[in-house]
Amino acid sequence: MAIVLKSPDEIAVIAEAGKIITEIFRQLENIVTPGKTTGMIGAEIKEIITLQGGRPAFLGYRGFPGPVCISINDEIVHGIPSSRKICPGDLVKIDVGVEYRSYFADAARSIVVERNDRAERLLRATRKALDIGIASIKIGGHISDISNAIEQYIKGQGFSVVRDLTGHGVGLALHEDPPVPNFGQSGFGPEIEPGMVLAIEPMVNEGSGETVVAKNGWTVLTRDGSLSAHFEDTVAITEKGVRIVTRGGRWRKRI
Repeated sequence: MAIVLKSPDEIAVIAEAGKIITEIFRQLENIVTPGKTTGMIGAEIKEIITLQGGRPAFLGYRGFPGPVCISINDEIVHGIPSSRKICPGDLVKIDVGVEYRSYFADAARSIVVERNDRAERLLRATRKALDIGIASIKIGGHISDISNAIEQYIKGQGFSVVRDLTGHGVGLALHEDPPVPNFGQSGFGPEIEPGMVLAIEPMVNEGSGETVVAKNGWTVLTRDGSLSAHFEDTVAITEKGVRIVTRGGRWRKRI
């Protein structure tokens, strides 16, 4: 496993990519509204990225045809922007990758359009799982400490983590080592050290954690048709603490 540690200067550029994603998420409630198609939403997000000097990192990645991933309800990830319209009550997941000056950041948010109490509960648990995963990061700890923290919290909420998909390293490329699963025992895997940049991303299903891939070859759905939520942030581990570059560069110190 070839984990590439990033210098402070490299992390600073990755943080600039993260700022673009932060701005997209700041506008998300105005971007994702009933009646819009996912294609329209994808085009709006692409425009924000390009106007700020970035490039949509997903567009053309391994042949992916859209600038962002937009997944609805039982779609977990990798939804392709299309003519599908957003409806009230939908649980919409927006996954954004940005390349800026040859460096990458990656993050996702879930949003409930108007109101759906059932979806809101799943959303809140998934968002909290991401925060718990980030809080578990300690220099000298292990990647699986993050995995275990996420899994144990989600189990306690009565939901299931997706096992077929994981978080990952990010920075010089969109996907790098190490993988960051959302399940497993603590104390295993690579040791966490300064210079690591990770995309931590709990994907959580209301029912079973099992998945199926759509006929388009991209979109991953829950096998049982249950709702799914997805939150992701790019974090940089430094001597000063954990820098969450896709939340405006917010720091979590004392690690």
